[in-house]
Amino acid sequence: MNEQKHADPTALGLFGLAMVTLVASSQKLELTHGFAYVVPWAIFLGAFAQLIAGILDYKKCNVFGGTAFCAYGFFWLAVAFSWLTNIGTYGQLLQSNIDPHQLGMAFIGYLIFSLYMTVAAVETNKVLLVIFIFIDFLFIGLALNSFEIAPHATHRFSGIAELCISLLSFYGSAASILNIHFGRTFLPVGKPLGIFRKASV
Repeated sequence: MNEQKHADPTALGLFGLAMVTLVASSQKLELTHGFAYVVPWAIFLGAFAQLIAGILDYKKCNVFGGTAFCAYGFFWLAVAFSWLTNIGTYGQLLQSNIDPHQLGMAFIGYLIFSLYMTVAAVETNKVLLVIFIFIDFLFIGLALNSFEIAPHATHRFSGIAELCISLLSFYGSAASILNIHFGRTFLPVGKPLGIFRKASV
């Protein structure tokens, strides 16, 4: 019986993350304005691309990759619908019942998730680890901003973290493709730190 092999979906998932954070950070850093053109990228690249990558990672029995991509994919789907509610797409009744503190609570929940995923990322590679560290910073900034704590500063802080996530994710996606394509380390991603994983006996 031939063992079925699945391609690594990491490049797709990281590309989706890179694209949505690039577009979203441009709004936070005031390079662009409004949410109307951010929403499609949040849905199709932030959500669907990462969900597809996550499902494929689960098929490879990669719990870390599957959980990360699916969880952040659903995050961007929820964020997109939150933006649509905020701009009145679903009517004035929902728009008038917005409480940004509820979004802040969601960001705190994702910060908790991201923190233990950062611990897990220690045993992946250094590029992924640094991406997760900046994701932690992003959720800290988003949560503080939602609770109106130094809103201008935390909004900009979130944008800078998001831009760093984007650039690192583009690099990680490129490395995932080119290293496999050329069969060698074309773009180094750094070895796992080897702090938590038990040595094989």
